[in-house]
Amino acid sequence: MATENFSPALRTPASSRPYPKASPGYGKRSAPDQRPVRADDFMLLPERERYIAGYVDHLPDGAAMDIKSLARSIPLYGQMAVGSALRALGVAGHLRYAQCRVEERGQVRWVTRTFWSRTARDNEWWGAFLDAENNRATQEANAPRAGDESQAPAPVTPAEPATQPASPAPVPVVPQQRAPEPAPGHSSPAYLALARLGRIEPRLALSATDCSVLESLAAQWFARGVDADYLTHALTSGLPDQVGSPIGFVRRRLTDKIPPHLPTTPTPATPGTPVRRLMVECTECGTPGPSEALPDGLCRPCRTPALGQAPTAPADPPVARDIHALVGTLRDLMKTP
Repeated sequence: MATENFSPALRTPASSRPYPKASPGYGKRSAPDQRPVRADDFMLLPERERYIAGYVDHLPDGAAMDIKSLARSIPLYGQMAVGSALRALGVAGHLRYAQCRVEERGQVRWVTRTFWSRTARDNEWWGAFLDAENNRATQEANAPRAGDESQAPAPVTPAEPATQPASPAPVPVVPQQRAPEPAPGHSSPAYLALARLGRIEPRLALSATDCSVLESLAAQWFARGVDADYLTHALTSGLPDQVGSPIGFVRRRLTDKIPPHLPTTPTPATPGTPVRRLMVECTECGTPGPSEALPDGLCRPCRTPALGQAPTAPADPPVARDIHALVGTLRDLMKTP
């Protein structure tokens, strides 16, 4: 168990280079209603955690704060030490990871949201905050766009009926042309959901023939009231390392995991509108799940060791940690007048 250190948080040195920026949609996101910056921030944390927390707290929103970026920016600690510190900061209530599913222009990708709070929060606060973020993202996705009104067709003003001729004009006899039939399956939601599997998960890439064969099985899912997001998540979650036959694997899941009948059918989303789903991600292994299933930001296997196994050793040797703590204490005593 780490010893509490009541000295103020260490001052991070001023960086001579700009903070590394994360890709759009990633990076640090500050939680609301935080207390102002004080000298005793993170004073109850061990030295390593206090140092990394002070550095992360000074990062602007959108800055990269993954393990590799922090290890490059903080030469005092390596990737293993930074990963252990982030795990401890999650347990202390300062950090949460969440996976957000974003669908734009027919492509679906998972984005990891990193939420940071200078003020330590409990599990109830983080659960309510992430639920509010999920509802806000869903409302923004379903809200009409700003340009929709301008693109709406103008109302048609009824014109006065024109004077009809006394006798109708002769209509030339034209042989009836056969309209081209649409390609089979292309307008079916089940076919489109199967066709997009390869873009979301390359291990489940299906050919056009495979999608046509499996379309009837996928259509039974839509007939029971589910949407494309539900079907995609059920087919892509918990995949093995290698999938030998994508069509056989998908056929088996479509048969075994078919949901029960729902009383009502949800309203289909507007085509082209991004659909978001927010799930908490385990700070240790990255397993997603609801907030109530990941207290302190950790899943059950990461919170408790497996049966019959000894608890994992700390990232740093105890002797090395004691030496660092002793050196830090001596430095603090030398600064004391």
